[in-house]
Amino acid sequence: MPLKLYDLAGHEESRRFSPNCWRIRMALAHKELGVETVPWRFTEKSAISFSGQERVPVLVDGDRVVSDSWNIACYLEDQYPEPPLFGGPQARAEALFIKHWIEETIHPLVLRVILMDLYRQLHPKDRAYFRHTRETRFGTSLEIHASQKAHAIAALRQELDPVRRALRAQDWLCGPGPGFADYMLFGAFQWARCTSPEKLLKPEDVVYAWRERMLALFDGLAAECPGYPV
Repeated sequence: MPLKLYDLAGHEESRRFSPNCWRIRMALAHKELGVETVPWRFTEKSAISFSGQERVPVLVDGDRVVSDSWNIACYLEDQYPEPPLFGGPQARAEALFIKHWIEETIHPLVLRVILMDLYRQLHPKDRAYFRHTRETRFGTSLEIHASQKAHAIAALRQELDPVRRALRAQDWLCGPGPGFADYMLFGAFQWARCTSPEKLLKPEDVVYAWRERMLALFDGLAAECPGYPV
């Protein structure tokens, strides 16, 4: 039986925008594993209560339930080792560093750029929850947090410089082919593409070319999701 993945959706069920869910969507395709994706929204906590927590992604594999994107990736690598996502324990440890860099540096900058567009893409029943939880986290309104959009884009492009240096030497962050480090970073760009028309990258940027390759992977899995031209 195919695996089941609970995956964050917007007001359209087909608009799946979570960066953490996308890294798992790509990992499952990498492993050539069939998966049923279940649309889930922020206020539907009871639908994933069986996982013992309140966030997606949640993967169900028979009688196994795994939550958190990093835990899911490690589970997939251990349970379905070929083709590898990491390429060994050392590469897995290095990918954990990249995970934290993306979540603590890249995600906050992307969110500042796309925040109000993302808010408008939410299902109406999620908007009050999203506004309350995010404004509590930010200590200010969504509108104020998103007001320095141009500055955030400039900062994001600067933060991506190490990625450019790597991609000038190789097509993928993981070397000769894509791996989980690529999927983690791509999740941030797919988050933006699915929710906002803002242009994060210039067409001449090597990261732009890499993102195009990512969109084309697995018969255009990510490109088929509703989104904006990038």
